[in-house]
Parts: sequence; structure tokens; C-alpha cells
Amino acid sequence: MGAPGQSTDPAPYLRIAAELRTRIASGELRAGQKVPSARRITQEWGVAMTTATKVLATLRREGLVRAVPGVGTVVDTSGACGEPPVRSSRRPRKRPAESVLSRERVVRTAIALADAGGSAALSMRALAAELGVSTMVLYRYVPGKDELVVLMADVVFGEVELPADAPADWRGRLATGARLQWALYRRHPWLAKAMSFTRPPLSGNALALMEWMMAPARELLPDTPALLHTTVTVAGYVRGLAVNLEDEAEAEQDTGLTHAQWLKTRHGRLAEILDGGNYPMYAQILAYPDIGFDPDSMFAFGLDRLLDGLGAVMTERRPGPGGRGRRSV
Repeated sequence: MGAPGQSTDPAPYLRIAAELRTRIASGELRAGQKVPSARRITQEWGVAMTTATKVLATLRREGLVRAVPGVGTVVDTSGACGEPPVRSSRRPRKRPAESVLSRERVVRTAIALADAGGSAALSMRALAAELGVSTMVLYRYVPGKDELVVLMADVVFGEVELPADAPADWRGRLATGARLQWALYRRHPWLAKAMSFTRPPLSGNALALMEWMMAPARELLPDTPALLHTTVTVAGYVRGLAVNLEDEAEAEQDTGLTHAQWLKTRHGRLAEILDGGNYPMYAQILAYPDIGFDPDSMFAFGLDRLLDGLGAVMTERRPGPGGRGRRSV
């Protein structure tokens, strides 16, 4: 019995973890099937995000689930011993010796957590649980979460492989660089929200990509403010669309519907709204088959239009005799 006035009910995260264990043991959640995301847990059980994160971390430690980058947390009972009880009878996983840890391992584990559960799933406590160490140990390797995210961004920007046959013209180079950034945000949906152009993270790998992107344009934009504004405009366009990718990934995990499938479920309601004839533009759009309203098609269309506009700026500021910029006539 507990002390007088002290609740004997298990902590909320243990209670929720027990319910999910039961679903796994009964076969309701099968091997390879996604379990509720942290966001879904907060909605279904009415708990805070930190509690939801502890639920998934508990199940991972018990070998019942694993994080799959780009997919989410899925059932994986290969590491579990027998039928999972309400309270695990397994001994807690032995924490690795500090010599096994390194800053690189901490950062890469954080990237895997964010890839699987989104930026909301990343906390110093959740990361420590994943590594099997106390939270305080992490501060020997990174000063805090903000600095950790900067290191994560630098590592993933280092993944970008620049093409050997890089376009030599300004438009081809900017387009290639923008697509490389878009692909990077696609692989790591949390990254866009981690970037900022007012207070940018100091990432050498990100700067290297921008230097490579802007090299041909730099020859046509000797005016430094125009060079800066062009750089930020292109990178800002890519990031501006990419900030929606994490929300879309979470929504797909929560609903089980892709973006296209979700749109189809809304067609009936939208048709009712448009029935009065007050919105002819949207009626025309709705009637068009396979219009391609998805992030990738929107990105491609907007990028082409953006580069069209920058073409006028490049012509306008093309270096004249003596290397000084001149305005076109």
C-alpha cells in the first residue's frame, strides 16, 4: 500500500504504455504496424507531449517497438522476451559506458529520433532514454537542445552530394541547389523548422551548399545586397514550402491517409460549398482531373516562376565594362 494521501495509480506514461503493450500482445498491433505517434497519443489520451514521448521511449527500451526513419514507430517484438506484462519484469537496459558515447553518436541518434517522430519527439530526456544514459550525461557532449539542433542540421546538410557535372549557368545551378535542398527537407522533415534566416544556425555544410549554388550568379550580381537577397530569396522559398512537410508527415501518420487520399475525403464537402456558384475559380480547379496539388508539384511550379523573375534581375545587373554593374535598357 502507498503512503497515506499518496496515489497508487501508475504514472500516466506507464498506464498508456501498458495499454499499448496489451494491443501488441493481443495482435491488434502486429509486427511492422505503426503504433500511435507522440502527437496521436497526446490527442487520444489527453496528455502532454513529454508524456507521450516517454510512452514510446518506454516501449523502445522494452524491445517492443523501434523507430523507422521516414515511417514512424512500428511494432518490433523480436527483442521482447515472452508476452509483455503491464510492468516490464526485464531488468533495465544497462547504460553504456561513457567511453562508448561520443558527440557524433549523440547527434546521429537525435537525428534518428527526429526523423521518426518529428521535432516534437526530440528532447534531451527522450534522447537520453534512447541512448540508455541519464539526461545529465548528455550535457557533457552538447551544451543544450538548441546547440544539438545546430549540430544535427550541420550533419544532415553534409549528406548533400554535389553533382560532378554541375551546371555552369546561374539558372541551372540555382535550380539544382534548390532541388538538393528540397530533397534534404524531404528526408528530414524537421529540418525546415530548425532553419532560420533571421538567426540562422551556424552550419558550415549549409554555407558550403549556398556558396556552390550562388557561384555562377555571383558573377552577374557584383552588388553585394543583391547577392545576399538573391541567396535568401531562393533558400527561403524552398524552406517556406518545406515547413509544411513535417506537419503533413504527422497528419499522414495520425490519419493513415496520404495527402491525395485526404483530399478525396473532402471533395464532397467542398462541392457543397461551391454549389452556389460563388467560387468559380475553385469550381474549375475541383473539376480538373489529377491537377497535381501536392508539395512536389507546387515546389516545381514555384521554383520555375521564381527563377523566371530572377532572370530579369540577372540581366539588369549584368557586369558592364570595367566589371561594374549596369542596368539593361
